[in-house]
Amino acid sequence: MNTARPVTWANWLWLGITLALIAVATLLGPAERTLGSQVRIVYLHGVWVWTALAAFVASAVAGLAGLFTRRASWHCWSRDLGRTGLLFWITYLPVSVWAMQATWHGLFLSEPRWKLALVFCIAGLLMQVGLHLINDLRLTSLGNLGYIFMLIFTLLRAENVMHPASPILTSDVRLIQVYFFGLLALMLLAAGQVAIFWRRVAGCRAAH
Repeated sequence: MNTARPVTWANWLWLGITLALIAVATLLGPAERTLGSQVRIVYLHGVWVWTALAAFVASAVAGLAGLFTRRASWHCWSRDLGRTGLLFWITYLPVSVWAMQATWHGLFLSEPRWKLALVFCIAGLLMQVGLHLINDLRLTSLGNLGYIFMLIFTLLRAENVMHPASPILTSDVRLIQVYFFGLLALMLLAAGQVAIFWRRVAGCRAAH
């Protein structure tokens, strides 16, 4: 039996409140000595991609739990979190273009990490469409596991040309770090709400 349910107005309200808090927090972010107030888009760009990666990792963990326990609910969470991660990954691309324009005063689309992001965006979209058509929860978990493994493996090997490795973690300004992780917490909350949207719309059924 499928447990799909409609998304309620309360779901939309709470997501709207979370997005509003993210917008306000971004506008009030601390300026930086080199980039000034333009660094705020860099903060947003950073938490956006970290949230996508966190959703992908959570999807893989849920998939593993489903494969070991054979419980359909874990497979469903793998599906929903994988879709959430892909949604954030796709929408991260225009944010990264905005960040390029704000910090580099131009578009550097040959940046290896940006090209990598685009490739995995297309691959992830094709994979999710294929998994939806196949409609096998165990294959969905396996697909999500393979996807995040390849993504992390490729990210670790990707060359940095203009993109700094990890400016937040290497910053010596504690206020920036505290602010960044607070903004990340809000973005993760939004991702959790989106995953719940997917669960309500798609429901969950027994794996086969």
